[in-house]
Amino acid sequence: MTTYTGEVRSRLFSFPNPVNDVAARTVAAGVTIMVITAIATQQLWITIPLAYGFVARVLTGPTLSPLGQIATRVVAPRLPSRAKFVPGPPKRFAQAIGAVFTVSALLLWLSGEATAASVVLGLMTVPAIAEAGFGYCIGCQIFAALMRAGVIPESVCEECANIYSPAASRRRAGLAQQT
Repeated sequence: MTTYTGEVRSRLFSFPNPVNDVAARTVAAGVTIMVITAIATQQLWITIPLAYGFVARVLTGPTLSPLGQIATRVVAPRLPSRAKFVPGPPKRFAQAIGAVFTVSALLLWLSGEATAASVVLGLMTVPAIAEAGFGYCIGCQIFAALMRAGVIPESVCEECANIYSPAASRRRAGLAQQT
């Protein structure tokens, strides 16, 4: 029997599946702006909300992330692009990679290594720009490679596991013809 507290906790600490790719790209644009601003102005305190945002998105999706809330509730619904839904587990994995980078940069900055922190943040611009500008999720590609290698079990993302199957190829082809 699940208690009310348990239900609230399980809803809070969940990640959406599927994910609106337009909102994910909006978050990536916000991350790009924050990272470039932090590096260009040497205001590395910006790493604090960056790190918090990534950790919050890994744990709760957009629920406890200010940037996630702005992206999903304000910006993405007002964009002319229609929502495009993609599997959630690869996006969560990508957020976890971002969390590792931003927490590392934060710890480096707090230990007095501002240059190293800036370098780590600078490395984040590549995947953030790829996601925001081109819809190419580098973390998702790593997730897919790890699934193919058997490191991540197929049960983590059934849709991802079947993405290259003949049925999935026909489904994608049918969707492409509809748009």
